[in-house]
Amino acid sequence: EPPRWIKEPEGGVYSVGTNLVLLCEAIGNPEPTIQWKLNGMPIDSRTFRGRISAREISLTNLQLQDSAVYQCEASNKHGTILASANVNVLNIAPLILTSDGENYATVVGYSAFLHCEIFASPAADIRWTKDDSVEPLSALRYELNKNGTLEIKETKKDDSGSYACWASNSVGKRAITANLDIRDATKIVITPKNPRVLKSHSILLKCQSEYDSHLKNSFKLSWRKDGDQLPVNSTQDSRIIVDMDTLFISSVTLEDQGVYMCVASTSLDSVVAESRLIVLDVPDPPEDLQLSEHQNRSVRLSWKAGASHNSPVNESIIEYEESQWEPGRWQELTQVPGNDTTALLTLAPYMNYQFRVVSVNAVGRSQPSKPSLRYATPPAAPDKNPENIRVEASEPNEMVMKWEPLKPTERNGPGLEYKVSWRQRGVETDWNEELVKKHSLTLRNTPTFVPYEIKVQAVNNLGTGPEPNVTTGYSGEDTPDAAPSGVSVDIVNSTLVKVFWFGIPRDRVRGHLKGYKVSWWKTKSMLDGKRHHPEKHHLTFVGDRNYGMIPGLEPFSEFRLTVVAYNSKGDGPESSPVVFETPEGVPEQPRFLKILNFDKDSVTLSWGLPKKANGHLTGYILQYQIINETHEIGPLSDISVANRSTLSWRLSGLSASTKYKFYVKACTAKGCGNPVTEEGLTMAQGSKGIGKISEAVNPTQKFHPIEALEPGTEYTVRLVTKNWVDNNSIFEDVIETRGRAYAGIYDGISTQGWFIGLMCAVALLTLLLLTICFVRRNKGGKYSVKEKEDLHPDPEAQSIKDEIFGEYSDSDEKPLKGSLRSINGDIKATESADSLVDYGEGEHGMFNEDGSFIGAYSGSKEKGSVESTGSSTATFPLHA
Repeated sequence: EPPRWIKEPEGGVYSVGTNLVLLCEAIGNPEPTIQWKLNGMPIDSRTFRGRISAREISLTNLQLQDSAVYQCEASNKHGTILASANVNVLNIAPLILTSDGENYATVVGYSAFLHCEIFASPAADIRWTKDDSVEPLSALRYELNKNGTLEIKETKKDDSGSYACWASNSVGKRAITANLDIRDATKIVITPKNPRVLKSHSILLKCQSEYDSHLKNSFKLSWRKDGDQLPVNSTQDSRIIVDMDTLFISSVTLEDQGVYMCVASTSLDSVVAESRLIVLDVPDPPEDLQLSEHQNRSVRLSWKAGASHNSPVNESIIEYEESQWEPGRWQELTQVPGNDTTALLTLAPYMNYQFRVVSVNAVGRSQPSKPSLRYATPPAAPDKNPENIRVEASEPNEMVMKWEPLKPTERNGPGLEYKVSWRQRGVETDWNEELVKKHSLTLRNTPTFVPYEIKVQAVNNLGTGPEPNVTTGYSGEDTPDAAPSGVSVDIVNSTLVKVFWFGIPRDRVRGHLKGYKVSWWKTKSMLDGKRHHPEKHHLTFVGDRNYGMIPGLEPFSEFRLTVVAYNSKGDGPESSPVVFETPEGVPEQPRFLKILNFDKDSVTLSWGLPKKANGHLTGYILQYQIINETHEIGPLSDISVANRSTLSWRLSGLSASTKYKFYVKACTAKGCGNPVTEEGLTMAQGSKGIGKISEAVNPTQKFHPIEALEPGTEYTVRLVTKNWVDNNSIFEDVIETRGRAYAGIYDGISTQGWFIGLMCAVALLTLLLLTICFVRRNKGGKYSVKEKEDLHPDPEAQSIKDEIFGEYSDSDEKPLKGSLRSINGDIKATESADSLVDYGEGEHGMFNEDGSFIGAYSGSKEKGSVESTGSSTATFPLHA
């Protein structure tokens, strides 16, 4: 075997004064011999200053001249191998191989690595400083690696700055700087966290992120499901849509369940947020239904539960279907709580069952399991009798006994019938019995409304049911045959009375007493004595009672009243009519209240009769008080009008330019009724004449006619807002109508002689022109009379036309077209109130500048201004 190395000598760079040990070991057969060489020449142990042996060579206190190539040669008769080790003994100042001024960056909480790679011989001493400090970094967060790299653990914002790496040995010293920036760490949150979603519903996951603004260009978001990358935009079936920071899944399936990760990365860090999507669904249907423990009336059913789909099973519903009575119809038999998978079922005789199971969780019901094998139970006698036994009758001498039939599951065997037993209560006699297959039995020729004892028992081919309970029922009812007696009436007030009566005997009710009915009708009015067509009113009092209250009667009237008893069959005979009279009451409010005329210190009020007097009128109460827009009111003043025929009143002693509220109520000996009210404003001090108010006008109107004015009279016209409470107006002007002499020109123009002569002259002139045109046309000339008239109209004729048909205002007095409107908006008719001009922001008024009424007024005032040409102004409460 030729030599082969076990250990070869290893060279290196050594500093002056250090020690050197080189090892060399080889094996072979025969054992190889080892010889050391220096730069290719055998080493003479006598002159070599170090120590040499077969397996190693060593030198102490190395010097520069010890640098050389040391070789180890191993040989035997089969071969020779040679290994070399370069030994360099150096003495140089530190060399920093890392570039100066390197820039480093990391994020808060991460470690930062600042490199400082050094070559030095002898080995250099390395230390790091920060900013202007000369003290080396020594905190626990700072770790200096062997290669000179500084590791700063769990960095903070304060770690940003300039760092210096210092390297020094016995030969010299070097340094470099490094800059460190600490950025904000990237943060992300997925919402919602671990959502639970129903199958087929939708879910939207949102990845909310925060990152350092310096890292904006390198920021990226991606989504993964169970570690696998999800493609951007959408999946093939478009159910899962990934769009930057949102992940939308529509029509969630069970396969969508899993862990969804949002991965946010920058050039300095990467973070992951997770959200586990849990898909909820109804349980899978149970499987493998088995029947065991077979008994006549029970069997055990067992099954295997299906998957619950993240919502535990709350209960299991066991349903059955029987093939004899209702084949194909599944009905609930019982419920099993929790995760139980077995149940002992109680069964009815004479049934052919099959079963199925439905699991229920918080989401809903599973699909039913596959049906079990059929299981038939043997027949038996009935276990129960019919329930809800009752008696119904439509005729007085008839009794119909009815009951609820047994359900198919309660028959227990074939040949089901019902044994009906009955006898009159209180009479010692044997039971009458009859077997029927239906669930009713009719008895005829029974006495009216007599109690019977009744029993119904179930019977089939295998026996009878348990002993039945006894039920009491009554034969058919008839209407009562007696009327209440002792009917009397107590007067409570003018509209309410209390009626008393004695009830009829029990044996005369001939049925179950339901109550009493009171009927009444008005026969005449005590005020005028007029008879009225009887219009009956009815009120029902339920139960066995002997009195009742009758409300809503008309005061001061005569009435008749009767009482009847009634049962389920109908009403009995009426009692004898009782006559009673209601006393006088207070009147209703008067039909209207009008303010006819205003003056500076007085008004004239007019009102109507009350709608219903409810007695003999004794007069009226007139009240008034000062009001304003601040809801402050003055004291109430009363005036008693003792004459009931008086329907108007002039109030004097009022304050000028003041708003009042007026009340009028009618009175009888019983008292006074509710008042009718109206509001109005007196005229200002110094005003002339009597003020009149128009009806409210539409704000969109451009003009409003004022009629029934006196010729040759000066008027002050105002336009004010509806709720006007001071002297400010939208428009105000003083006008003077034309005198009667001037107006007479227009009034009697058709009867004036000069007008008749003028019309005749125009007619002759027209006839002359027509004759001339006709003559000229006959002479061959063509001249159009119409065209000449159009080109040269007659000035005199035109002036006459303008004078007759121009803008004209009839100054005769005419009845009012408008009506007075109260401040609260109610329209009150009046025969003397005049309409005021409706002044708006349009282009037309109603009067010319000299005060005459011509229908086109262009001198409109600014809205809200007040201007007057007279020595005094009148105040009008105009509603707009």
